[in-house]
Amino acid sequence: MNDSLRSVEMATAARPAFTAQGIELELMIVERDTLEPLPIADRLLRTEAGAQASDVQRGLLGWSNELVLHVVEVKNLDPGTPLEQLGPAFQREVRYLNRMLAHFNACLLPTAMHPWMDPRTQTHIWPHDNAALYAAYARIFNCGTHGWSNLQSMHVNLPFSGDDEFARLHAAVRLVLPLLPALAASSPIVDGQAAPALDYRMQAYSRNADEIPSIAGRIIPEPMSSRAEYEQKILAPMYRDIAPHDPQHLLQYEWLNSRGAIARFDRSAIEIRVLDTQENPQADLAIAAAVIGMVKRLYFTGPPLAQQQAMPTSSLAAIFQSCVLQAEAAQIEDERYLSMMGHAGTRCTAGALLQTLVGAAIDAQNMPAAAARCLRTILEQGPLARRILRALDGDFRRERLAGVYRELGACLDQGRMFMGAA
Repeated sequence: MNDSLRSVEMATAARPAFTAQGIELELMIVERDTLEPLPIADRLLRTEAGAQASDVQRGLLGWSNELVLHVVEVKNLDPGTPLEQLGPAFQREVRYLNRMLAHFNACLLPTAMHPWMDPRTQTHIWPHDNAALYAAYARIFNCGTHGWSNLQSMHVNLPFSGDDEFARLHAAVRLVLPLLPALAASSPIVDGQAAPALDYRMQAYSRNADEIPSIAGRIIPEPMSSRAEYEQKILAPMYRDIAPHDPQHLLQYEWLNSRGAIARFDRSAIEIRVLDTQENPQADLAIAAAVIGMVKRLYFTGPPLAQQQAMPTSSLAAIFQSCVLQAEAAQIEDERYLSMMGHAGTRCTAGALLQTLVGAAIDAQNMPAAAARCLRTILEQGPLARRILRALDGDFRRERLAGVYRELGACLDQGRMFMGAA
């Protein structure tokens, strides 16, 4: 579930900003021969743990269940592990998971959405530990939809220590969020056809809690300066609005918040949620590095905090929705935003702006060569959604979709970039 109940722990003591990072990758389990979603995450976790379990620890990384039985989450257990070590570690874990899943005639499928899943008939809610929580979600919301059961994302958790760091980090993350679908979109197919957005996961996610609008807001979070303000203006209204549907108070916790970046005061971190899962973990971790680099630049050398916080949520949400629809081709004409992001012109595409910002992040971080290569592929060839559509070339027959997504599965297992041809 994108509203993960458990996540990477930032340790008991708060860590200063940019001294750690937690990465969570959600991956779909499918039947190897047909690529149909396969609801066996509980069997997978039980096989590895030796008993029924919702979590497994394996060295640097761990596995967890999600809302639905066809998704497994992989995450780093120690947020202090350097980012450059996590790409190879996640890739090894994917290979191990695929070897385990082979015993069930199953494998992992990348990207943020299954291309032809029918969530009305193929949704199976997790029935074990914390089952009451998941059942509450299923009762209050319609979880048999793409917006709940056909979503796989990467979450990036960034720490903060105290209100000052929280305010600065939250402001910087808030400015970067609108551009992220242009970098990470990987969900251009739904119900066996071209979706109405290149990042259809985020379009579906944006609407999955429409019954209680305070839960997701406009996806772009409102500006906040302290924990007290956040609790008063975001958490309290959300808890109040869901209370009539949740008399047992099962869901009235920070993780109910569905904004694109949420404060996790329970572990002194901000969790970024708008990134689609890519074709392999190296690409995911490269995008994480780029995102951290962009946020870090705004945090340390960007416009003054008050100026960042003054950027209207409505303006940021409009840019975000444009990037959800058109990814890197989205036109940005908000001169105030462009100026804040260091662009001197009055308009440019999201892709052109990312060329500058991600390029600066690559240079500033002395990024590993493998991560830099992944990012250059994305910047030059387009996000994965664009490359998937290019490979399909307008042919959405099931056999053509299966061929392209089988190649994406091979890219996941082998750590290769998908170049737009099956």
